[in-house]
Amino acid sequence: MKKTFVIDTNVLLHNCDSIEAFKDNIVVIPMAVIEELDRFKKESNELGRNARHVIRRIDDLRSAGNLRDGVPLANGGELRILTTPRVIDRKDLDIELPDNRILLMAYALHEAGENVIFVTKDINARLKADALGLKAEDFENQKINFDDLYAGYSEMTVAPEVIKEFHASRFFEVNAGRYPNEFLILRSVENGKQTALGRVVRPGLIKHLSKNFDTVWNIQARNKEQRMALELLMDPEVQIVTLVGQAGTGKTLLALAAALHSTLRLRRYDRILVSRPVIPMGKDIGYLPGAKEEKLSHWMQPIFDNLTYLLRDETAPRKKKVKTKLTPRHRVEQLLADNVITLEALTYIRGRSIPKQYVIIDEAQNLTPHEVKTIVSRAGEDTKMVLTGDPYQIDNPYLDAASNGLTFAAERLKELAIHGQVLLRKSERSELAGVAAQYL
Repeated sequence: MKKTFVIDTNVLLHNCDSIEAFKDNIVVIPMAVIEELDRFKKESNELGRNARHVIRRIDDLRSAGNLRDGVPLANGGELRILTTPRVIDRKDLDIELPDNRILLMAYALHEAGENVIFVTKDINARLKADALGLKAEDFENQKINFDDLYAGYSEMTVAPEVIKEFHASRFFEVNAGRYPNEFLILRSVENGKQTALGRVVRPGLIKHLSKNFDTVWNIQARNKEQRMALELLMDPEVQIVTLVGQAGTGKTLLALAAALHSTLRLRRYDRILVSRPVIPMGKDIGYLPGAKEEKLSHWMQPIFDNLTYLLRDETAPRKKKVKTKLTPRHRVEQLLADNVITLEALTYIRGRSIPKQYVIIDEAQNLTPHEVKTIVSRAGEDTKMVLTGDPYQIDNPYLDAASNGLTFAAERLKELAIHGQVLLRKSERSELAGVAAQYL
């Protein structure tokens, strides 16, 4: 018996191609969902773009038949659009509410004997469905198992002679099957404190980390994970880096330090572009007063804080080649004025081509997989992309640690030689910040 999947609006807004995800089964879109899509289609953000895409896709399917009776999908399934019956014996639900009309559509099909599964990213809607006796699921198509998230490194116990030989030759052969750019911690079987750290440079071979990256923009790693991150952030061959970790682990600071070093000292990139989701749910910066730069300053304050820290010892040339000390804040403002650092809202990245830039997307855990795909696909020649974020601090109500764009990208890209991932576990901001991350 075919399953009948009743799709909630938030699923279509989360993934505009979700209609095609239910192979060989029936997909039902209630009329209330079409009405909600109509309200979203005028917005200029990702939700509006997804709504317009879904509406156009459904309109294209009209050529294959009548949507009420059902039209075939390329995956062997069928799409139907149905109106919620006005007479349903459920006095406990207000049929005037769109969310309840969607639920009651699923309930009506269930009562008619169909094998109904209600698909929604709204937890409260799933609770209501359960109370009605309906099967309810989250949209799992773009979810990963967060408990098994690829950390970017592993550990191997070896004889102490192996570690000595590795330090001497700087190479070590390992069994195949490890991912590109995966780090390997060699630990002595006799003395657990005797270790060596290497990175997979080609299948079956790891290499000692480069001494050139021990200090980056006057910043040194405080733990092994941070040192791994610097290795990836400074290697131009690694074109996309994902840094996953809780607050205080140094993700943003390390990314900015590597960006400054690579751009200002090594001249590998023309400029640094830093962006982050403006506010939860992807609303445009137009909701705040002031010009674009004034609006962005509120949401980019964490970036300013890190840049101010990194530029605290910098000097700037003045007349007669005399170096004059500038305050960190003035140095940041000078780099912004010279267009060396650009702070941009994600709203304005779509549609652009970004060549030869060091791009940092902060707080990427608040982006959907589709939004991350849209951003990364903007990269032009010689551009490096860095995605940072904390999957434990997600503001988007329809995302979680397993479904956000950051962890999705880290897991899906792990087999590619141009990608590197590090899961940072230890907070280095302060003792208090570490306690908060662990216990609160």
